[in-house]
Amino acid sequence: MVCQAKDFQQEHKKEMRAVQDSMDVLSGKWKIPIISSLCYYNKRRFSDILNDIEGISNRMLSKELKDLEINKLIKRTILDTQPITVQYELTQHGITLKTIINNLTEWGIEHRKKIIEQ
Repeated sequence: MVCQAKDFQQEHKKEMRAVQDSMDVLSGKWKIPIISSLCYYNKRRFSDILNDIEGISNRMLSKELKDLEINKLIKRTILDTQPITVQYELTQHGITLKTIINNLTEWGIEHRKKIIEQ
């Protein structure tokens, strides 16, 4: 019985560590909206993402895009155009977040309905 409780505790700790790892990568006010923008549009330029997300500054968007690129969730491509164009898209790893984004969207819609009903 003690062994089972210990196994359960160990498993729970692993799961909590995984949640914390996820939150570390996706934390902050802007990362989820940036990922959402890239989920709905396959490829976006910096200015497109900036226009999609109300309230984000150029500097903050640049910082968050770099963080997401470091974590291999987005890919940055420099196009050979005049002037030079930079576009962003989700990596294969980043695409795995689409289900989570869709679930958050559905939950947010239902939550807003519940709050407005009160």
